Amino acid sequence: MSTEKQFDVVVIGGGPGGYVAAIRAAQLGFKTACIDEWQNAKGGPALGGTCTNVGCIPSKALLQSSEHFEHAGHAFAEHGIDVAGLSLNLGQMLKRKEGVVKANNDGIVYLFKKNKVTFFHGRGTFAGKAEGGFTVNVSGPTTDSISAKNVIIATGSNARELPGAAFDEKVILSNTGALTVDAVPAKLGVIGAGVIGLEMGSVWRRLGAKVTVLEGLPTFLGAVDEQIAKEAHKLFTKQGLDIQLGVKINSVTKGDNNVTVDYADAAGAAKSETFDRLIISIGRVPNTNGLGIETVGVQLDERGFVAVDDDCRTNVPGIWAVGDVVRGPMLAHKAEEEGVAVAERIAGQHGHVNFNTIPWVIYTSPEIAWVGKTEQQLKKEGVAYKAGTFPFMANGRARALGDTSGMVKFLADATTDEILGVHIVGPVASELISEAVVAMEFRASSEDIARICHAHPSLSEATKEAALAVDKRSLNF
Repeated sequence: MSTEKQFDVVVIGGGPGGYVAAIRAAQLGFKTACIDEWQNAKGGPALGGTCTNVGCIPSKALLQSSEHFEHAGHAFAEHGIDVAGLSLNLGQMLKRKEGVVKANNDGIVYLFKKNKVTFFHGRGTFAGKAEGGFTVNVSGPTTDSISAKNVIIATGSNARELPGAAFDEKVILSNTGALTVDAVPAKLGVIGAGVIGLEMGSVWRRLGAKVTVLEGLPTFLGAVDEQIAKEAHKLFTKQGLDIQLGVKINSVTKGDNNVTVDYADAAGAAKSETFDRLIISIGRVPNTNGLGIETVGVQLDERGFVAVDDDCRTNVPGIWAVGDVVRGPMLAHKAEEEGVAVAERIAGQHGHVNFNTIPWVIYTSPEIAWVGKTEQQLKKEGVAYKAGTFPFMANGRARALGDTSGMVKFLADATTDEILGVHIVGPVASELISEAVVAMEFRASSEDIARICHAHPSLSEATKEAALAVDKRSLNF
């Protein structure tokens, strides 16, 4: 094999974990390549994986656009802004979303050129072991065979299908189809009240759809702090989302341009609903299809994920895996951190990912964000703790914004006062949570946050006040 086809590091997958791993490896002086098969409408490369193409980025674009539309129709009048003849141009909204996606795609191409990462457009498949490493074949728009001393698997995940309800992305939708509906459905069904279900349900509700969310679990957002989840449930219901918990789906029957869901409600009563479109968001499964891992002996765990140790090493020396395809939360920023850490470990450095300080965000309105332990987790673990909350209705900036829903909640160790968890439901919670992540990474106490000067007026003052409330001394509530 010619030297130009031999690399120190090859990354399979150009999503958040993969492209960041490739860039960091190149920064560390390794001859690096990245293989990715995503294509745009014209057949060209579309780097960024699920996150950029059909996940985080386009969904946030639509969430922002739909929130503007709802504000124009309902909230502007309170501000003295009268809007006459409001109408929705869904085609333009979707076009803007595609523009946002393309800007992110092109940005990664630029970063690869800047950092001298070689890009191969196609599917990467292990072809076996080679002298001093591994052979990886590329098939698709680019056909090639390359070798590497180290290979990082970053192939992400796919939407989990509901048995008997295969995605056609026209009537029965995954996250992919939910982002490209060409007309606002009169009735939209959503199976699964998780992140994707709530975000996409929120988009189409704001644009005029009657949205019904069917969740199999008896509790709403079970991974979220219970107090925060209850507040969010109340707010979403008030907005018009019909959220039904504890349901059992019996069958999904697709018609020509609609779909009927037969289910039992929490009391066991038989129900049937016909929807114009149905989004199924019941989790995601690791993407190892066509990867050829059997040719090099990489092991999967009992759930189909690539089996790795705490440092993202597989059972085969020289092969690593990061992101959704391995254990841990399926979050783009978790994948990025693992990608950087693996590149640094290959270089002999001590890359580090602290799973205890990975923030979570649901980009509904209000947003939900948290880091660390929930109150129910601390109770289950028998940890003595103190709690402090502060509502946004007592925050001056929130009043000025006209968005006073929700609260900030601190949980701290009863003895040491170390922050154990911070939970927010409210405006721009996704940005506010970063202060808590930094504080917890440095093992700060709630008093540390309580004694830091926060700008006035700002939403972040609610964070300070919640920290003060741990010691029962909030000033503005």
